[in-house]
Amino acid sequence: MALTGQNMIDGTAEVELMLAAEHRGHGHATAALDAVVDLAFGELPMYRLTAETHTDNATALAVLARSGFTQEGISRAACLHRGRRHDLAVFSLLRPEWEELNRPRAWDA
Repeated sequence: MALTGQNMIDGTAEVELMLAAEHRGHGHATAALDAVVDLAFGELPMYRLTAETHTDNATALAVLARSGFTQEGISRAACLHRGRRHDLAVFSLLRPEWEELNRPRAWDA
């Protein structure tokens, strides 16, 4: 999990998530994403977070949706992975949307 491309003036950053196969399906990705989102909006001056994933990565699409991200669109053929082009789903989460989420914050756990 990483918070990259932080622009403190605009209040924007990108969220990146990668989880080893043996750790998938246990809720770790959602918990880690929620913790980084809480850091970005609760401790840092972020207003907008973005994330991208392959459009055929159903697990990542579900994790982003569970954490409150909204799909904004598709970047066609934007990723070259293992010699093949993939479309990327583009997601975002805004501070007011995070504030409306009905879930415990990372600091409450």
